[in-house]
Amino acid sequence: MVLESFLVGEGNVPTVLLHGFLGTGRNLRTLATAWSAADPSRRFLLPDLTGHGASPALPPGADLYTLARDVVDTARAKGFTGPFDWVGHSLGGRVSLAGSLHVPEAVKSVTLLDITPGPVPGDLSDSGKVLGILLQAPPRAESRRAMRAELTGRKLSEHLSDWLLMNLVTEPDGVRWRFDRQALAELHSRVNGTDLWAALERKDAPPMRCIRGGRSKYVPDSDADRMVAAGCPVATLPDAGHFVHVDAAQALLEWLLQRA
Repeated sequence: MVLESFLVGEGNVPTVLLHGFLGTGRNLRTLATAWSAADPSRRFLLPDLTGHGASPALPPGADLYTLARDVVDTARAKGFTGPFDWVGHSLGGRVSLAGSLHVPEAVKSVTLLDITPGPVPGDLSDSGKVLGILLQAPPRAESRRAMRAELTGRKLSEHLSDWLLMNLVTEPDGVRWRFDRQALAELHSRVNGTDLWAALERKDAPPMRCIRGGRSKYVPDSDADRMVAAGCPVATLPDAGHFVHVDAAQALLEWLLQRA
């Protein structure tokens, strides 16, 4: 399946940037633009993952491997040949790990942005909390302002509400959600429960690295120690939360460039 996507940069080092749950490729545009300016040798592909943004809907039973295969199909359609670098935030990182297991011929390296290979406990999943509020919201509203009021009225922050509103489609009689919320809920449960440690701990694993936010709980110290033992270095951005590419954009870019 070929996904909605766009390209940044004109280099010959193919790199895929993958967004987190409920996001779109646009979430990483600023990072891609800054990275391309600092390292013109790279060419970045930013897809909307399957079921997200303007990409096709999730097929029944879709899992991390489904999403990874669709990323590869899209990269090939855009002219990416051979293996390429995968950089993924949250869900995007887990898709990258799944790709290294299922389509290893397409994976040169994996960079994880604040995510662990292990199953993500429900009480640690910020996306799960946002999804719960999203599922309570109506399928349609008379305007974006009205839908925003529905979300903030359910105690979702203004910032996260505005982020979700990027997934609305405007129609003559109002707005509706672009994605299938129930399908995403099923995907969320499925992918968060997947154990991906084999991606790091097998002998033929590609080079991997991870950076986590010091204020985030997604990569606990115990997981970080296990990742380092498997040959995946872990760095920490002390003042960042889960969205490291937003909270510490310059520090993240410097880390990416130093270890490119």
